This record gives sequence, C-alpha cells and structure tokens, in this order.
Amino acid sequence: MRLVLAMAALAAASSTALAAGYPVTVQSCNRDVTFESAPQRAVSNDVNLTEMMLALGLTDHMAGYTGVSSWKTLDETLREGVAELPELSPEYPSKEVLLGADADFYFAGWNYGMRVGGEVTPETLAEFDIAVYELTESCIHIMDKPKASMDDLYSDLLNLGAIFDVADRATALVGGYKQELADFQATLPLLEAPVPVFVYDSGEDKPFTAGRFAIPTALIEAAGGVNIMDDVQSSWVEIGWEPVIERNPEVIVIVNYGEVTAEQKIDFMKSNPAFASIPAVANDRFVVLEYVEATPGPRNIAAVKRLATAFRE
Repeated sequence: MRLVLAMAALAAASSTALAAGYPVTVQSCNRDVTFESAPQRAVSNDVNLTEMMLALGLTDHMAGYTGVSSWKTLDETLREGVAELPELSPEYPSKEVLLGADADFYFAGWNYGMRVGGEVTPETLAEFDIAVYELTESCIHIMDKPKASMDDLYSDLLNLGAIFDVADRATALVGGYKQELADFQATLPLLEAPVPVFVYDSGEDKPFTAGRFAIPTALIEAAGGVNIMDDVQSSWVEIGWEPVIERNPEVIVIVNYGEVTAEQKIDFMKSNPAFASIPAVANDRFVVLEYVEATPGPRNIAAVKRLATAFRE
C-alpha cells in the first residue's frame, strides 16, 4: 500500500513539474542554461534589468537588487516597484554579497554587473548553484552577435518568462510592446532621409557613446534616424571628438545619469567652440533620455516615441 501511495505521489509530482513547463532551457549569450524550477531568490543588477523583472511581476521571486544607488537614482516608478526589496549592494555585487543573500539566480550583463575576467561570472557562480542569465545586448563582450535591435529586449523578456514560468505574461508583454511600436510608427510622417544622431553618454576629454551593438542604435533606427557611430564595432565605448565633428549629427541624444547632469553636458557642448559647427549644437537640437530609457528595458518604447517626435520637429 505504501508503495502504491509513493508511486501515486511521484506521478502527481511529475505531472505538476510537467505542467509547470520544467525543465526549461534558454540561451544566454553563448551558453544553454537549464532550469529545473523557477528561481526563488533572484537578484538583478542595474535599474533597467530590475525593471524587466518588475514588468514581469517577479518581485515575489526576488531576494533584492544591486548596482543602482552609487551612480543612478530610483525614480518614483521603480522605487514603488522595489519598495519591499533591499538593495544588496550600491555597485556591482561581490560573490559574498550574492551568497549572503542566499541568491539562486543572478540577472546581469557584461558591464551590467559582471566584468570579463572578474570575480562574478557565470562560471564563478556556478559552483555555488547560482544560475546566471546574461543581458543580450551585453553578449558582444564575449561573442559575436548581430547589431543591436529591439529583439534584444524582446528576447530577454521572453527568456525570463520561460525561466520563471510566466511565459504567457512575457508573450503578452512583448506582443503589446511590438503592437504599440508598430501603431506609433504607422502614424509618423515619412522622413526624406534618416536623421544623423550622436549619443552622448559622458566624458569631456573623450566622449563615451553608443556603438553598433548598444541598444540606442536600435532605438534611433526605430525612430527614423541613424547612429553616426553605427560603424563602431562595439556597444558602449569611448571614442574621440574628431569623428563626431566630422560626421555632423543633426540631433544629439544626452543620456542623463550620474553626477554630471544632462544640462551640464548640453552646456559643455554649446560652450565649446570646437562644436559650434555641428548642426545639432548650432540648432540646439538635444534630446534627453534617462539612463533607464537608453539601456535595454521596458521604457525603450517610450524612448523611441520621444526620439521620433524630436527627429520630425
């Protein structure tokens, strides 16, 4: 009788596991990662990755978040979403931080919470049974990938949906984003040619900007523009000012975060005689995107809308 009951319990447990869709395997950069069940003590790094978790309603599966308060601020939307979650580290977390939180999952990216050759990587965390899912945009740091596109965002959301057994939720969210963007683009007046755009993140001696593999390239293209650094075979990268001046951007996108404000960045460019001939500077055509809009995350659609409107003014 006990054997029969045990077998029945095992069958029920197996049915439950199958119904929940596990095991599930997703691609994370150049790795296939398999999950036997949904993580219960997840940690996300950075504001944009944390917002992806919130957009999917995964707060109950999270132990906390990291990598925000040292150089970025939580706006009201994000602050409300993480109100019950602790910030485990103001910067990139160490292994000790993740172990101390009893984490079983880390959502991060290369230069979004992990560094190539650093102490926190998928390999170093594997021995502690902490699974890692890597931000798709960041995969260029360790492998070849296509240029940035909106699919980078969509893939991350769908993969997270599979990992946490909220695939229907993720599919609906991505479908909504795609439809919203398509509906908006259908209302836009056609441009004679793509608008040349420069992304100014930070730096005065040399600017830090978005290259071919950074998500602003995709946002700009979706809005009807072209990133003048589209030929730079990198994601976020430091360059010289000479190519910026030579390529005459008509619009400059300012990424707003950190100690230097967007207004200070604009003032720097407008007050420097070397930039006076740049059409965007001469015509005062600056568009400000918050960091959480200019990095992969749920606010990318709103960013495209703002860019598209600015390109047509």
